[in-house]
Amino acid sequence: MKYLKALIGAVLLIILDQWTKYMVLLHIKPVDSIPLIQGVLSFTYHENRGAVWGIMQGQIPILIVSTVIILAVVLWIYSRIPDTKKYLWLRIIAVMVTAGAIGNFIDRLFRHYVVDFIYFELIDFPIFNVADMYVVIAAFLLIFVSIFVYKEDSDFDFINPKKGGRHE
Repeated sequence: MKYLKALIGAVLLIILDQWTKYMVLLHIKPVDSIPLIQGVLSFTYHENRGAVWGIMQGQIPILIVSTVIILAVVLWIYSRIPDTKKYLWLRIIAVMVTAGAIGNFIDRLFRHYVVDFIYFELIDFPIFNVADMYVVIAAFLLIFVSIFVYKEDSDFDFINPKKGGRHE
């Protein structure tokens, strides 16, 4: 059941990400930018041909291979996370990382660039998208739950086959 819930969650998040990018291509790309809060926040069309913050420009094949490897690792970890209430947060985090990676993977594969559009002008923060938000939120959640929820070293024994292996 944990796999079905994860699949449904990831698919819904990916659809939301791809829908926002489609709307951006339809409505924002022709006008370049739409201010939401003047001088603070706008939807600004940007084609990112690299990775986070524009690093590795033009390295789409490397980014595609890297994404496949990251997805394989996340899915392997997900398969080992016990299907108990205690580990719900880790399952949610894995789904968010998966959806974010696949959302941008789809762009790289079919467009050869990632559609970015959320721009915090006030601090000139790099333009990002919904898939990026999934990954960043998941990272913050992982840090938070590692500090406040999964405090014991043994909480992560499910990853190490020698210490506890797989629990269902």
